[in-house]
Amino acid sequence: MAEKDETIAKEMEEAVSEEEISEAAGAKEEAAAAEAVAGDAENAGSAGDVATEEAGDTADADDTEDADDAQAGKDTGWAERKAARKQAKQDKKTDAYKEQIAQLEDRVKRQLAEFENFRNRSEREKQSMYEIGAKSVIEKILPVIDNFERGFSMVDPEDQSDAFVEGMQRVYKQMITELESIGVKPIEAVGREFDPNLHNAVMQVESEEVESGFVAQELQKGYTYRDTVVRHSMVAVAQ
Repeated sequence: MAEKDETIAKEMEEAVSEEEISEAAGAKEEAAAAEAVAGDAENAGSAGDVATEEAGDTADADDTEDADDAQAGKDTGWAERKAARKQAKQDKKTDAYKEQIAQLEDRVKRQLAEFENFRNRSEREKQSMYEIGAKSVIEKILPVIDNFERGFSMVDPEDQSDAFVEGMQRVYKQMITELESIGVKPIEAVGREFDPNLHNAVMQVESEEVESGFVAQELQKGYTYRDTVVRHSMVAVAQ
């Protein structure tokens, strides 16, 4: 009886063991299947992530390229504006320099013109002073010439060959030559029509040699210096 019970207990244990083994095997297969499903899902998720990353990278690349293009366009426009501003400043400076140069040139031209006028005026004043001085000296010499001529008119014809008279004539001729060399000339009077700019009429006389209104006699010789009258001729005019 006891042996029979042991046999039954062993059979039951073996049955329980086989069932547990079966359950364990089933659970293992289910776990493997679940793991495979999870792996497939993970692989799918990884593939999706990769695709997403690739899409994101492509979008980022496109955005970067667009940004670079926009930045390049912006940089080009900024560079052009900068160059335009620089050129405008340069043009403004150039215009200012040109204006300054024009002002300086005008000032130099004015100063040169003023200097030229001053030089011409100085030359005229110098010439005028020289002529005034020369005229004053000539006016003082002319009475000496008059005295020589009066003296010669008083010499007798037979005394013309006298050494003293010849000496005085040489001095007189030398003085006349020197006066003529500086532009002093006697005014022609006798036989000329009366000219108030050259002649000073002190009387009227009857004359058969000249016509009325012409100079009949010269009482004192007149002289000019460079076409300027130093002394008018003192004359008598025919009636």
